[in-house]
Amino acid sequence: MIPAKYFRFVFGFIMAGIMSFIISGVMLYIAVGLVSGFGWLWLVGWGKAFVVAYPCVLVVAPLASKLASKLVSQPK
Repeated sequence: MIPAKYFRFVFGFIMAGIMSFIISGVMLYIAVGLVSGFGWLWLVGWGKAFVVAYPCVLVVAPLASKLASKLVSQPK
């Protein structure tokens, strides 16, 4: 089991993986349609997207959390 102090990195890894997988597949389908070799193209694109997505999630998630906290009323 991974220690709790690494939660942010594990969460970011999972979030970036899922989001980049879905988005890369949708964008590839929009761009080229369901072509021969679509699965391989998707995996290659996903790998490239993940390399960008993971650091972005690590940087943006804390900022998004702070902004969301300011926009949502807090329980009293």
